[in-house]
Order: sequence, then C-alpha cells, then structure tokens
Amino acid sequence: MRGVMRFGKRGKLSPKFIEPYEVTEKVEKVAYRLVLPNELGKVHDMFHISQLKRYVSDKSHVLDPEPLDLDENLSYKENPIKILDSKVRSTRKKDIKMVKVLWANQRTQEATWETEDSMREKYPHLFPENKYNSVNKVTIFELIP
Repeated sequence: MRGVMRFGKRGKLSPKFIEPYEVTEKVEKVAYRLVLPNELGKVHDMFHISQLKRYVSDKSHVLDPEPLDLDENLSYKENPIKILDSKVRSTRKKDIKMVKVLWANQRTQEATWETEDSMREKYPHLFPENKYNSVNKVTIFELIP
C-alpha cells in the first residue's frame, strides 16, 4: 500500500475516513451496501464493517444553503464578483492572458480560469483602468537639451 494515492492525497496526509454516506442495506452479517456519489463511481458500493465508522451527528456539520434568485425556467445568472489572480498561458504560437474569476453564489475553491479578453468584453467593470498602464491617460515628454 506504500505510495498509493487515496482521495487525492498520498501517504500520511490521505484521509482515513471520508464523508458520511447512507447505508442502503445489510448484505451479510459483516457487509453493508452504501449510496455513493458519482465521483466515486469506480469504487464498489459494498463495504466490510471494519472499513466503516458510525457517524455521530453534529449540528455544526449541517450547512445552510444560500437562497438563489431563480428565473421562471428554474435557472439563474452567474455574475462575477472579482478577479482573484491572473497568469499567461503560452501555447506554441501565442500567449493567452487568463484571469481567475470568483463568481456569485460560489466559494473561492470553485473559482474558474477564463480568458482575459472575453471577460473584458462581457464585464469591463472588473478591470479598473490603471493610470500608469493606460496609453490614453499618460503623456510622455521628451526633454530637448
């Protein structure tokens, strides 16, 4: 088992137990079938009792969902809040400027990388003009002796 990657982490930092899942049935005396999410689709859904641990409920584990403004067709519009980071991605022929965007109703871990040009077109308010970088606002004088 040395060097095996479990649940995205390797070695000592890998979690011993993951989220609580619902038991659907007791298959045998020591085997239980669980309801697993789609991310664990490659994992068999039957577990030996030695691999399970009883979940003790705690009120701090309950998350209150934030209310969403849904349209009549049960969809909502994602609006960007701010830009968290930027980088340049180099391909063989050109460099592409990318920005990391934090969206409304999302956590920081769910921020996405978008191209800077498309974000400037759709949401120009996210890019404040810097007076030192803007060519239109700075005039350079040449000193003549």
